Amino acid sequence: VLKLFKLLHRTRQEVFKNDTRALEAARQKINEEFRNNQDETSEEKINELMKIASDVEVILRTSVIQAVHTDSDKI
Repeated sequence: VLKLFKLLHRTRQEVFKNDTRALEAARQKINEEFRNNQDETSEEKINELMKIASDVEVILRTSVIQAVHTDSDKI
C-alpha cells in the first residue's frame, strides 16, 4: 500500500509539473483517500482499493495533458 501511495505522488509530480494548483489539489486528494481508508481491515476491500489506486495512476500517466500558452492564440 505504501509503495502505491508513493507511486501516485511521484506520478502526480511528473504529470502536473510546474502547475502548483494542480499539484496541491492532487496531493490533498491522494492523502485524503488514503487517510479515509487507513483503518480498513478487509483484505478483499483493500485489494479493491489498491486496484482503483493503480488504475488512477495509469490514467494520470497516460491520459492527462498539460498545455502551456505560448502566444495569445497558441497552446
